[in-house]
Amino acid sequence: MTATDVPAVRSSLGKVGVWFSAISSRTAVDAGEAAREIEGLGYGCLWVGEAPNGKEALTHSGLLLAATSTLVVATGIANIYARDPMAMQLGALTLGEAYPGRFVLGIGVSHRPLVAARGHDYGKPLSAMREYLDGMAAAEYLPPAPAQPVPVVLAALRPRMLELAAERTAGAHPYFVPVEHTAKARATLGPDPLLAPELMVILEEDAETARATARRTTAMYLGLPNYVNNLLELGYTDEDVAGGGSDRLVDDIVAWGSPAAIKERVDAHLAAGADHVPIQPVGGRFADQMQQLRTLAPVLLA
Repeated sequence: MTATDVPAVRSSLGKVGVWFSAISSRTAVDAGEAAREIEGLGYGCLWVGEAPNGKEALTHSGLLLAATSTLVVATGIANIYARDPMAMQLGALTLGEAYPGRFVLGIGVSHRPLVAARGHDYGKPLSAMREYLDGMAAAEYLPPAPAQPVPVVLAALRPRMLELAAERTAGAHPYFVPVEHTAKARATLGPDPLLAPELMVILEEDAETARATARRTTAMYLGLPNYVNNLLELGYTDEDVAGGGSDRLVDDIVAWGSPAAIKERVDAHLAAGADHVPIQPVGGRFADQMQQLRTLAPVLLA
């Protein structure tokens, strides 16, 4: 794969972006309208995920790119078990040629239950990703190449996957992590690769209400061993990761409170070594989450 100009990618993403799972549940028309508003609010990048029963990540990215004019769209992540390495590489290059400098390909090994839902066997994560990157690099693409290389980042949590991200790609996109992980990830990656940790946010200043809202989301992720093992490695206990998570864990993973409090957490990730922090509004309906993005934009993007 062609070397990526990481400083240029940092500049195009900006310090703060949006990670928006709810947009994947909207119609193409509604999602396009939301993406245009996110672009208009000043966020530099929109990250979208991929679920077994949801929209295919590259097709969805193309729809969002077509609906906007300057917004960078990133996959967070495109599952390597959803398509072979050649299909992933050729799809990314197709989008990169059509939308120069506006597409970032985030890829990951996903999780055993989600891979099983696709009918695949879940391999050893590190070796599976290494072999997949080899396959992408070997893919031949005959149409006109993108004017700029398409940046590839890995969904990396633990040291060896982070090392692979630094060795073979433009950087890492950790998910469901506290600030402590960002500091450790930067130390592992070194100074040059891109580091873009996702951050869940809730505009709610009542602790009991905010934590109850957060747990409706954290409980789902604490059912996936990859996230739990990473948290245990960081020093959290079995009690911390039980149920929807302890108060300590929920408070570390999810930034809740006033806009100023959420900005403080974003700034903490940036100070710990993040280049770009995509915020993910959680709780409430789609309209409520869009309102959170509107409220936060003038504070986070000032």
